[in-house]
Amino acid sequence: MKIGMIFECGPSGADKKVCEHLAKQLLPSIEIISVTLDNKPKMIAECGIVADKLFKQGCRRVIIIWDLYPAWREKGQNPCRAEDRTLILDSMRSAGVRSNVHLVCIEEELEAWLLSDGRAISSVLSRPAHPVRVADVRCPETISNPKKRLNRIFSQHRRGTYNDIVHAIQIATAMPDLNRLGRCTTFARFAEKLTGTPLS
Repeated sequence: MKIGMIFECGPSGADKKVCEHLAKQLLPSIEIISVTLDNKPKMIAECGIVADKLFKQGCRRVIIIWDLYPAWREKGQNPCRAEDRTLILDSMRSAGVRSNVHLVCIEEELEAWLLSDGRAISSVLSRPAHPVRVADVRCPETISNPKKRLNRIFSQHRRGTYNDIVHAIQIATAMPDLNRLGRCTTFARFAEKLTGTPLS
């Protein structure tokens, strides 16, 4: 099955790497065509035209994935998922795209998914002489600024600063299964829109 994915990050962005990896865990035979549009304003403006091109390349469905909060937060900033959705759907209508487009807005950002599985974080942080044990975060999508929380965990265990481009895919590939990640409602939505069936 050929699936199109549109991201707000750059070509080497963490969201793209992690979502492509997780998609292949869910559907090993999947063929993914990803398009990265650098930031949210550009993604919203161009996603309709890009989705149309992806369907013309044979994609059965297109999934648009973005973080509710942008990479650089500003004090007092309060992004709105409903507003993002309206603007994205306007872009689709302008491009003549009517169906088989699914929206996945990660609450608040990709790091919420990673925090769900302490086993994977522990594996990335551990060294042979210094094993690390990090607990799961039971409701990571309720955390304000999950990237900051993950950075604090790295710092506490003397592993430097969390770098999403490097460490996010390391944590995702260290997950022994997707059971704990499945507790994140936005990941469950991603899985359902990808496969066409609810995550079991």
